[in-house]
Amino acid sequence: MIHVIAAIHVREGRMADFLEIFKANVPLVLQEKGCREYVPTIDMGSGFAAQKLDGNVVTVIEKWDSLEDLQAHMKVAHMVSYHEKTRDIVENVNLKVLTAA
Repeated sequence: MIHVIAAIHVREGRMADFLEIFKANVPLVLQEKGCREYVPTIDMGSGFAAQKLDGNVVTVIEKWDSLEDLQAHMKVAHMVSYHEKTRDIVENVNLKVLTAA
């Protein structure tokens, strides 16, 4: 099992636009081979001192059966289209690809 944490930094004032595009793509991603979970999340205040809130970040929690499935995901037509639609909305992406310790 591969776990992915993707922190997507969205341009100021563009969160609603980004989430509309992202959420429209989720059902297609969930149908891909090996996709177990694909969920966009945003910061929720907790009061914990260690938490640093950022209202311009969407953190995507993903689970994939294999690295090969994840690599194939990045090349499918709906992901290519998603990247084209969000090119001017997303500032940058920080990606963590993880496996169980």
